[in-house]
Amino acid sequence: MPTPYASALVGADADELWQLIRDFNGLPSWHPAIERSEIEDGGSAEGVGCIRRLTLGDGGVVRERLVTLDDTDRRYTYDILDSPFPVRRYRSTIRVAPVTSTGEAFVEWWSEYDADAADEPDLTATFADGVYATGLGALRDRFR
Repeated sequence: MPTPYASALVGADADELWQLIRDFNGLPSWHPAIERSEIEDGGSAEGVGCIRRLTLGDGGVVRERLVTLDDTDRRYTYDILDSPFPVRRYRSTIRVAPVTSTGEAFVEWWSEYDADAADEPDLTATFADGVYATGLGALRDRFR
């Protein structure tokens, strides 16, 4: 099972950064590849089980369900329900941790997914580099 992964040091307090990231509907405010996000059925972005509909820069649509939201550990996990990506099962987590020696934040983002073996190399690169590293780079730049 592939596990794409990216991490970064961000020049922000972990609690401050978590307040930005934890908004399940707030991805367009910091990820450059996301044009729009809306919570379906008018639900709360903090409600486990809520579904967000993301519109990508190329017009593609991804629907994701919030599986866990943990403020103590500064992490949330979500599943892809529908997307243009040829995955059958996809679960991803983003987590923020303090770097106590510098006052920065360590952010990591990863997933596990099922797909046809022939698609795995491209999907892993897309998720690790095109989604996670791009988003984390934007966070790093924002707090530079």
